[in-house]
Amino acid sequence: MILADVVGTVTATIKHPVYQGRSLMVLQPIDEKGKDLGDEILAVDTVQAGVGDRVLALREGNGVGQVLGTGRVAIRTIIIGVVDEVEHA
Repeated sequence: MILADVVGTVTATIKHPVYQGRSLMVLQPIDEKGKDLGDEILAVDTVQAGVGDRVLALREGNGVGQVLGTGRVAIRTIIIGVVDEVEHA
C-alpha cells in the first residue's frame, strides 16, 4: 500500500473493457511528510477521489482483483481510501 497525492485525471475514449465505467487518476507517491517518492503512476479510482486529495493506493495485482471482486484483472493499482490526516509518532 502507498500514500499518494492525486495530481491529475486521465481521459481515454478507447480502453480495455475492464476499465469501462472506471475513473483513472494520476498519483504522485509521497512519504508520510508529503515528500515526492519517484515517478507518477496511474490508478483506478474506487472511492471518488479528486485532484488534490491525499489517498491510499493498493499496488498489487492479486489484491486489486480481490478488492474489485473480479479475480485476475488488467489493473495493477487502485485507490482504496481518501486520507483525512497523517499523524507522526
